[in-house]
Amino acid sequence: MSATASAKDRRFGRLIERRGGADFPFYNLVPVEVATWKWLVIILSCIVGFLVLVLIPFESQLLLLIPRVFFTGIQLVVFALLVRPDWRAIFRAVKGADIGVILLFAVINLVVALIMGVIVKSIFGANADAATAGIADLSPLEMTAFFVGTAIQILGEELFTILPFLALLYWFHKAGMSRRPAVVLALFVSAIWFGLAHLPAYDWNIIQVLLVIAISRLILTLAYIRTKNIWVSFGVHLLHDWVGFIFLIVTGGAVGAALM
Repeated sequence: MSATASAKDRRFGRLIERRGGADFPFYNLVPVEVATWKWLVIILSCIVGFLVLVLIPFESQLLLLIPRVFFTGIQLVVFALLVRPDWRAIFRAVKGADIGVILLFAVINLVVALIMGVIVKSIFGANADAATAGIADLSPLEMTAFFVGTAIQILGEELFTILPFLALLYWFHKAGMSRRPAVVLALFVSAIWFGLAHLPAYDWNIIQVLLVIAISRLILTLAYIRTKNIWVSFGVHLLHDWVGFIFLIVTGGAVGAALM
């Protein structure tokens, strides 16, 4: 590799990226180039899946499994069809060190989300997630469907963020941007994209979704950046949300809502 190429593709330090670890797929044509039109179709599938999730008005947790499965499934199927067989590049085996990353980032995310939630609520006001209303009163069957459904949805939310992140990284790098600034820019744009998608859930409180949800998303994506494994960011996301849900069920109050 030439000096110019190595400078362009220089990684972050050990605090952010593992030394000698895997690299992001696709941005530098490894393992394959994903053409711009394919990335656009993949992002469109994210939007279609999201619309299915938010526009199908089921109240039963059992029936809500349907849009949650379609939300995740549409994105995954389109991505797999367009990138096959290399779609597995974002799904890596979870190793022992990855478990430590999941636990560490989950704690960081919970603390940051709680602090930002308290700050935003005290200054600007905050709204509870409409999707969690009444979960403490669910029957055992509905409660089980809720936790299964949210796990499926959380995987969809990871695809909804990581796929556009990889598309942006590819586009920025192809336009001549060095790897590190391309990663940073893709990180922030995809976090804002994720935050804005939560506007309907938080009664269109844009301050809340940008200062709480989007900042929380930065931490989730940093877990992916460190490991290049969507299962790790999924694990962090799952722990974060499920802790919030459990607090809501136990307390029925704002403690859990502040974590969401």
